[in-house]
Amino acid sequence: MTIRTDAEVIGLVSVAHGTSHFYHLILAPLFPWLKIEFGLSYAELGFLMTMFFVVSTIMQAAAGFWVDHSGPLKVLFFGVATLAISALVLSFSTGYWSLLFGACLAGLGNGVFHPADYTLINRRVSSKRLAHAYSMHGVSGALGWAVSPAVLVTVTTFAGWREALLVASAIAWTILAIFYWRRHVLMGSQEERDLEESARKNSSAFSFDYLKLPMVWMCWGFFFLSALALSGVQSFAPTAMQLLYDLPIALTTAASSSYMLASAVGIFLGGFIATRARFPERVIAIAFTFGSLISMLIAMTIVSGSTMMSLFTVMGFCVGISGPSRDLMIRSATPKEASGRVFGTVYSGLDSGLAIGPLIFGLLMDWKMVPGVFILIAVFLMLTLLTAYRVGGNNRSTQLKNA
Repeated sequence: MTIRTDAEVIGLVSVAHGTSHFYHLILAPLFPWLKIEFGLSYAELGFLMTMFFVVSTIMQAAAGFWVDHSGPLKVLFFGVATLAISALVLSFSTGYWSLLFGACLAGLGNGVFHPADYTLINRRVSSKRLAHAYSMHGVSGALGWAVSPAVLVTVTTFAGWREALLVASAIAWTILAIFYWRRHVLMGSQEERDLEESARKNSSAFSFDYLKLPMVWMCWGFFFLSALALSGVQSFAPTAMQLLYDLPIALTTAASSSYMLASAVGIFLGGFIATRARFPERVIAIAFTFGSLISMLIAMTIVSGSTMMSLFTVMGFCVGISGPSRDLMIRSATPKEASGRVFGTVYSGLDSGLAIGPLIFGLLMDWKMVPGVFILIAVFLMLTLLTAYRVGGNNRSTQLKNA
């Protein structure tokens, strides 16, 4: 594998990942407009996000088997096309049920990305560049989160929320066209395809034996708890900051984008840290401790609005740094012959947390417990820290036994 090939694979897969994360927030930035248009409560709005991630969770676990059986490229094409169609459906919504259907369709498309992405990276990128591949993959996800609110809110402000969703659909169709054009890069050489086909024939793509590994469920728990914290940041943090600090929604939405951009910078730097760190869980622990403390500080409202926004950006940077260390930690616990299934199952923990979280945070908002949004984010970050130590410790025990 040449540097050029590695770079193109990393670039294409990262673009796919960024598209997926853009669609994570296809509804949340539009909540203020949807609330007025359809007369919805915060809990009802949160339920849209919940159903997006419930469907994504189910699809993610199923997609892992699909990837191991049929290869990741077809699965990836399906995901991007389904996202594009979901945005079209949402743009023509006439009520809550059509919004719910569009959210479920978007979740269906979103669910395929992690099993397909990570399988492509592990198969097509040389091992010495894996940490940087994970870093760029994470950066693209954070950029997708950052760009989504900025694009959707800007277009909605000047044209309307339906037009914003049409723009989102156009973005996905464009990405799909690029992927089809450069598909030969992701397919790999004929020799690589022959080896992969032989491996598929010699193993059971539908075996559930990997579920007996305790590490798989520890990793699932790690993603579940971290996603609960993330759901608070994505779904209701901008509205909560608006209410706590009496700031315009445009400003708090910008703070949310700054959080994601800072997270992208953190992930990029985290790739260099991950290549040198002997104990990835320690990187995660330091990052999440700082993130948790900042979240508590924001909840206490003892700083000014401008200081709060700066702290929120720093919080994104801290959480972002942990990303590549997290992915290396997960990879060390993953059997090679079940890569798609393991990543599908483990990352279904992410979608499960993102499904449940908006309901919890939405209820806090309806009950006027606005500071509780940031308090709960801090609690979930600290619980995630504990699972990281369990995963890291068990990885080293396994390595010592196999030595």
